[in-house]
Amino acid sequence: MHDAVNYCLNLNQDSIEFLSRIEAQMGIVSDLSRADILLYGRKSGDEVVVLAHARPTSIARVYNKSREGRIIEEKIRPEVFKALIEGTRQADIRSFIFEGAPVVRTIYPVYYPPPLGQNWGTSKAQIVGALTIVTNLIEYERQRLRNQVFREVVSNLQVMLLRARVPGTNKLTPFGEQDGVLFADINGVIRYASGVAANLYRRIGYKETLVGRHLLELDTTDEEMRQLSLEHQNSFEKESEENGRIWIRKVIPVFSYPSQNWRWLKILKSQSAAEKMSGVLLTFHDETDVRRQSQELRIKNAMIQEVHHRVKNNLQTIAGLVRMQTRRVKSSEAKVVLEETLSRILSVAIIHEFLSNEDGNIIDIKEISGRILSQFRQGMISPDQKIQLELTGEAIYLPARQATACSLVINELLQNALEHGVGKKRSGTIRVNLHDGGDDVIISVSDDGDGLPHDFSFDNTTSLGLQIVKILVEGDLRGKIKVVKNDDSTGASIQVVFQKTLFEGEEGWKEHAS
Repeated sequence: MHDAVNYCLNLNQDSIEFLSRIEAQMGIVSDLSRADILLYGRKSGDEVVVLAHARPTSIARVYNKSREGRIIEEKIRPEVFKALIEGTRQADIRSFIFEGAPVVRTIYPVYYPPPLGQNWGTSKAQIVGALTIVTNLIEYERQRLRNQVFREVVSNLQVMLLRARVPGTNKLTPFGEQDGVLFADINGVIRYASGVAANLYRRIGYKETLVGRHLLELDTTDEEMRQLSLEHQNSFEKESEENGRIWIRKVIPVFSYPSQNWRWLKILKSQSAAEKMSGVLLTFHDETDVRRQSQELRIKNAMIQEVHHRVKNNLQTIAGLVRMQTRRVKSSEAKVVLEETLSRILSVAIIHEFLSNEDGNIIDIKEISGRILSQFRQGMISPDQKIQLELTGEAIYLPARQATACSLVINELLQNALEHGVGKKRSGTIRVNLHDGGDDVIISVSDDGDGLPHDFSFDNTTSLGLQIVKILVEGDLRGKIKVVKNDDSTGASIQVVFQKTLFEGEEGWKEHAS
């Protein structure tokens, strides 16, 4: 509920809580109505505000973005003001929304206390809001052609919503396009079954028509759900197994009303105006394939994690062998080569260690960079060297393939800065900075050493490490390398720029990227 509710006319704490209950129940009614539902409050003499907006999950929404909080003048939506002032329902009003689509609107005044029984037409009831059903014109015409029983059920649900009488629906999972729908009357006889419902029941052996049959004739939990809903006058959701299939059922009690012509509201005072139970609406879908796929995916992920764990262990074993060989060689040149090789192996092992412990294939390269720096402090910097390693920037999540390339690039640039930059002075600072540029990632490795030669270029370098960097950046990351030289020829900074959306198809990427 938008905060503007506190400044709307004709509202007190009780009516605000009442509108909040309506908001909580709007979702399922929006789905079954196949329409957007907006709840308005009157902000001033010529302005209304959208207090809540529910959009269907089963079909394309009318509005691309939520309208909640939007203030609208009377000249834009005069029909809303008419419902708020006169207390009359405004039906089948055709117009266009801002996005350009033709829509049909039905507007109901919202009364508090909600009119039930002897409360109809009493002076206590005030108009506290307006509820608008906004349907895409094509969907509106489709709804008009649907079964009369279903149309009456949806109409009753909309009127129930005006009274916050769709209880428990805020706890239900959303209605989906593949959900079947049944309506059973107060006696348990099926009066409506959607085509999807008929197809779902065929899967468990019911080939004949469902309409006209009692729920007791079906060897399912439908009758049990109906009885539960009628007894408690509430909505429920339950998972069950039907002939080897896993079904998710939802049940909603449906009340009927004598009329929806709101002009008679002020004069009708008889008890006959009270609501009465007309039956229950059952929606259900087959979850079997989804569950199986989910189980297969969990097994697959567990196997992949185990593979990463074994690869990490194997790489650490290889690193141990290389470390032993490094201690035994006498050639200083061979020792340097083995130490660089060891560092590369451990950098790749870090990636596999993360993948063996995490679900999915998304890795924070800042965390990886921190591990690589720690690895350098322990294994590559001698105690007599006063070299500081710093990591700055923000957390950046990348797919595993990009993260692996980045770890090797950072490793090689650190080695180069250590060997040819601050390493010669045996003191100084090497800094790794990570910057999220939106679509691009910028990795900078800089030092305050002696700087690079004036004629330095990645195209003609003889350094194996920098050649590896060039191959990884241009080949794997499809990025660019930029060398930044200071005017005083001291220190150096190498920037790597690449697009982080390159492998967005990998699992989990969009969730982290957003």
